[in-house]
Amino acid sequence: MATQVASADRGATRIADRVVAKIAAYAAREALDTVPAGGSPPHATVAVHHGTARVRISLELGYPADIGGQCGAVRRQVAHRVKTLAGMEVPEVAVQVERLHPERTGADRGRIR
Repeated sequence: MATQVASADRGATRIADRVVAKIAAYAAREALDTVPAGGSPPHATVAVHHGTARVRISLELGYPADIGGQCGAVRRQVAHRVKTLAGMEVPEVAVQVERLHPERTGADRGRIR
C-alpha cells in the first residue's frame, strides 16, 4: 500500500505574472463597464513576489466623468479578482490614466462650413 503524502509536500503551484496581469486587466474592464469610443482597453503589469502581487493598471477614461470614483472602483475590483482567482494578496494597485476621451455629441462631430 502507498503512503499518504501531505499536500504541502507534493509540490507548489506557481501562477505566471502574465496570467495575473490578464486577470487584473479583465477585472479593470469589468469595473469600467465600457471602453470609451476610440479608446483602448485597460492594460496591466504585475510584479509577483512570495504570494503578493503589485499591480499597475493603465487605462483610458471618458470625459467628463468621476475620475477618482472610477479609479477607486478599478482598484477594488482588481484587488478582489486577483485575490479570488489567483489566491494572492494585493497590497498595491496603481492606476494610471493615460488619456481622457471627451464625450462626442452631435454638435462636436464635425465642422460645418
